[in-house]
Amino acid sequence: MNHNTRCVYYCDIDSFLKREQSSIFGVLCDNYHGETLTTSREAWVEEINILQKTLAPWGDMNGRIIFEYDIPRLGKRIDVVLLLQGIVFCLEFKVGQAAILESDIDQVLDYALDLKNFHKYSEDRIIVPILVATKHDGSSTLIQKSVYDDGVVNPLVTGEQDLQKLIQGILQQFPEEDPVNDNWIISPYAPTPTIIEAARTLYESHSVEDIVRHEADDVTTDQTIAYILDVIRKSKENGEKSICFVTGVPGAGKTLVGLDIAVKQTYQNSDKPVEDEGAVYLSGNGPLVAVLTEALARDDYEKHKGEGKKKTDSRREVGKFIQIIHRYRDNMLQKIKNPVENGRLEIDPEKAVKLEAAGYGEVEHVAIFDEAQRSWTHKRLADYLKRGGTYGNKLKVPNFPVSEAAFLIWSLDQREDWATIVCLVGGGQEIHTGEAGIYEWIKALNEIYTHWKVYISPKLTAPEYAEGKVNELLKDNTNVIYSDNLHLGVSLRSFRAEKLSSFVHALLEIDESALDVFAEIKDRYPVVLTRNMEKAKAWLHEKVRGTERTGVLITKESARYKPLGIHVLPSGDQDAVHWFLEDKIDTRSSNYLEDAATEIQVQGLELDYTCLLWDADMRYDNGEWRFYSFNGKTEWKEIIDNSENNHERIKYMLNAYRVLLTRARSGMVICVPEGNNHKTVSGFPEDSTRLPEYYDGTYQYLKSIGIKEI
Repeated sequence: MNHNTRCVYYCDIDSFLKREQSSIFGVLCDNYHGETLTTSREAWVEEINILQKTLAPWGDMNGRIIFEYDIPRLGKRIDVVLLLQGIVFCLEFKVGQAAILESDIDQVLDYALDLKNFHKYSEDRIIVPILVATKHDGSSTLIQKSVYDDGVVNPLVTGEQDLQKLIQGILQQFPEEDPVNDNWIISPYAPTPTIIEAARTLYESHSVEDIVRHEADDVTTDQTIAYILDVIRKSKENGEKSICFVTGVPGAGKTLVGLDIAVKQTYQNSDKPVEDEGAVYLSGNGPLVAVLTEALARDDYEKHKGEGKKKTDSRREVGKFIQIIHRYRDNMLQKIKNPVENGRLEIDPEKAVKLEAAGYGEVEHVAIFDEAQRSWTHKRLADYLKRGGTYGNKLKVPNFPVSEAAFLIWSLDQREDWATIVCLVGGGQEIHTGEAGIYEWIKALNEIYTHWKVYISPKLTAPEYAEGKVNELLKDNTNVIYSDNLHLGVSLRSFRAEKLSSFVHALLEIDESALDVFAEIKDRYPVVLTRNMEKAKAWLHEKVRGTERTGVLITKESARYKPLGIHVLPSGDQDAVHWFLEDKIDTRSSNYLEDAATEIQVQGLELDYTCLLWDADMRYDNGEWRFYSFNGKTEWKEIIDNSENNHERIKYMLNAYRVLLTRARSGMVICVPEGNNHKTVSGFPEDSTRLPEYYDGTYQYLKSIGIKEI
């Protein structure tokens, strides 16, 4: 059986004991996707040596050993898994280490709990996490299951000398169980109810309010949620596959709707989750997933920490129903025949288990894709998979035949019974090259998945979705049902920001209505202008009260912000977590106004008050926008709209400003720098990358539509 997609080495214990160490090491190196660090290779040599000595007594016991086991939906790898006498052992090795660190114990316990909560063939097993600090003297003597009564043994620690004795003690304490299913390694990932129960508790405590506030009167989120749950119910009753496209103005709460459906679908008004009804919310937006997960987890942790609950437990619970879309996608990719033959995706039965109802699909019936317009084009996905992806997968698939949208529909179509996809669609917010907009979803439904029912918001026919071609694309599709319930027309950001999205749209389109729309909002939603960063910061500090949040925003194409004392926030998801969630005594917090976040980090999230630092990458000049890219050293170069690549790039640069201009709930200051007008002694510009004319046109335009300077 081909298990290389889920681990680096898999073998029965008897064969492992008889095989040359160098041969096992060779297999590990060959099968490891990606660059192996020298430290990893040295650790493997040591681990093979220790385990061949340790496991000698169990050669005839029909056990299994697995190196570098992948938990694909979570993007983690376990050093070694032993399947022995029906018990699942998770071993985390710290080679050459004598000290026992709390963070290492937490790591191995995390792995055990992830298997318990996500891995179908482990949910009824005893799972034993063991930290092996090889030079540690001594070993745990107390072997007992945790107080949570979930079959997970409290973490154990040992040095290499006592590992065998420890395993013997465990096997004596838990008499032999049925052998673990031989398909354990390709087990489906199935949530157990406790995690979704936790999600419901999170909702009851209104934790999501930190991210989206209900301040508008005529909010339609409830009827949108009810409509989609009804589509899901009908799909189940009639054994159908269905897809809903939900549109909404920026800040209308699409994320909240998605999370809410995931929870309501699972509970359906009962106290316990309804079996086999699961839903998962998936987003390709790493910072959003990280910030949302951490915000909910912190809230849950604060509530339960008196009960001995750890923050990692809270994160795991939230991590069940909020996940990164790439990990979901990569888990499905691991099931396909590779290489792809005849341009058709097919399941490889050696790499996947067929379940009665789910077929070869994932365990959830309902998948909610946030920012569905950002799914990748066929070319981008095929190029990425040809190279071997990232996100810990490194799986190479040459000749990948379809776009990401078509692949995601294919993934749900593998279910034998019924399925519903919910696509949450933001208009005009594609901000990466290679994103397909909504066109690829519709193309796949028209050409391949003609048995799927399509429920669609009439607003999807507006120009910002699929460039206004939706009606035409769907005219021959007989499965289409339009409903106003699938459009979220009111921004939840705040009652003051209702008209903000219309204003931003007019401002960016250079539409004369911008002046009138701004006149309507300026008293309730302050937008001011400055050319001085210190004045901008002073305005923000004056505006925020209590725990309100403020922050500086900048596009990723911006380049000349250092002279203004601004740094750009590093791109790691954890940096975004600190920026959005730490309080104002922590210098990593957005409130310090030192690190500016880009459109990538703030998409889907928001602050109370923002400062948008408008650099020379997009300039107003004689009635139109002109776009520039900095070469990193000496000059800005204009991007001329004379090729498909440049056309795409310009569209994304405009949309980056659209994202940044709609991030504030309560008000914003726009800082358009003055540039540097000083000359050297010989009469040349002191800084030719920041000439005043790069900024003056933008400043005058913003002033002309009524924005007052402070």
